[in-house]
Amino acid sequence: MTRICIVGCGAIGSLFAGHLAQVEDLEVWGYDVSTAHVEAINARGLRITGRAELTGRFHATADASALPPCDLGIVATKSEHTSDAVAAVAHAFADGALASVQNGLGNEELVARHVPRVIRATTLLAGAITAPGVVRFDAPGDTWLGPFEPQPATMDEVRLLARLLELGGLPSHARIDARGAQWTKLVFNAATNAVGALTGLSIGEVGSNPSLRPLVTGLIVEGYAVARAQGIELDADPQAMIDDAVERAFSHRASMLQDVTARRRTEVDVLNGGIVTAGRELGVPTPLNQAMVSLVHGLQASWGAG
Repeated sequence: MTRICIVGCGAIGSLFAGHLAQVEDLEVWGYDVSTAHVEAINARGLRITGRAELTGRFHATADASALPPCDLGIVATKSEHTSDAVAAVAHAFADGALASVQNGLGNEELVARHVPRVIRATTLLAGAITAPGVVRFDAPGDTWLGPFEPQPATMDEVRLLARLLELGGLPSHARIDARGAQWTKLVFNAATNAVGALTGLSIGEVGSNPSLRPLVTGLIVEGYAVARAQGIELDADPQAMIDDAVERAFSHRASMLQDVTARRRTEVDVLNGGIVTAGRELGVPTPLNQAMVSLVHGLQASWGAG
């Protein structure tokens, strides 16, 4: 029997765990530092509401040492927690492959410091934790997976993870090169998340606002330029993705807005900041993305988050 562990059962990790728990002959584990969330899952299962209505029953623990050896894993923590979370569970992946579905750039490099084989992954799933053991599924979306080039998982491992996700009801694609999908989501997120965080507007409100859409377009243009300078072709048009989000997920509050509302440190440094850093290394100017980084940092400083 294949064993898989979800590292970080926040909204996205919970969506993966809940759907994978529907797959026969698959042993699913979830690791999260929230004891309330873990206890609720173990007591009643993980309840998914919204775009899907199901309950996933799997092993959940807040004790990383309790994890058994795993064949596959998915890291779904916030980027700032990547190193600590993966270091804590590394023993479970001594002979396994671990995928990062996290936002932004640089997470795979952190995962690779602790485990032997890494999968570069990108997902468009969106949701929010509404109570311990309960996650609202706000927006469906595909997941793309491929070997992380410097320290790759095998393509057999990539294909197996994609197949398991498909069996769980989550459309997934195994790719030899998953950088195009990663940069597509990065450009989309960088163009919308910070604007939503700074204005308090949902994804639909940002995308349909005639005063904000030119700013969003400018952020996309910068991201496109940095991707092209690396020889990376985007898989989809971020403008069309925004139009689709306006149509299908108008009220969804992006993760950065959720962080700002809760006065948590955001992921702006790996989203807009990731584009800025890559642009600087390639000599591509990114003044709008830099402005988003500065403004979000200023907002965080106003409540002491830096």
